[in-house]
Amino acid sequence: MNLVDAAYARATANGFGQSCEPEVGRLLAALAAALPPGARVLEIGTGAGAGTAWIAEGLRPRTDVTVDSIEADPAVAAVAATGDWPSFVRLHVADALEFLAAVPGGFDLVFADAFGGKIEGLDRTVAKLNPRGTLVVDDMTPVEGWPDDFRAKQDGVRRALLADPELVTVELAHGSGMIIGVRRPPAG
Repeated sequence: MNLVDAAYARATANGFGQSCEPEVGRLLAALAAALPPGARVLEIGTGAGAGTAWIAEGLRPRTDVTVDSIEADPAVAAVAATGDWPSFVRLHVADALEFLAAVPGGFDLVFADAFGGKIEGLDRTVAKLNPRGTLVVDDMTPVEGWPDDFRAKQDGVRRALLADPELVTVELAHGSGMIIGVRRPPAG
């Protein structure tokens, strides 16, 4: 069983219903496959590991990259930790904003899929993007039944990303709805 199938099987077996959609995962795999040598990847919100698995599959057979994935919920992180991850994948149980503050350097690809780092502290996530680094944010298409306050927060993420002068962005009605932003290189 490949990493992706194993991650979705873990999610199902453990009742975890918030895995990234396959359409989002395929995009993550494609973006990961295009990363330069020595690239660094950050996923905020490991869940059962589906997004991590898509990223890792896109990178295979490479070993010159690092993938750091953060999950705040220890019980959920324990589910992902049962996966058979390549050596370049590192799973962390941590608060996303504390991790962002503590980790040195920037990232070439960031998948922000958790409250911390996406709804709260989005500016800190964007600040961790290397020049020409890519940010992927999913769940941007409102879903019937979302509470009004959550809908307003998601709309705030959308507005912030689309108006950020540091990013070149595009919004896609694909999967759960995504915004992809690439950090502009320094002038000159």
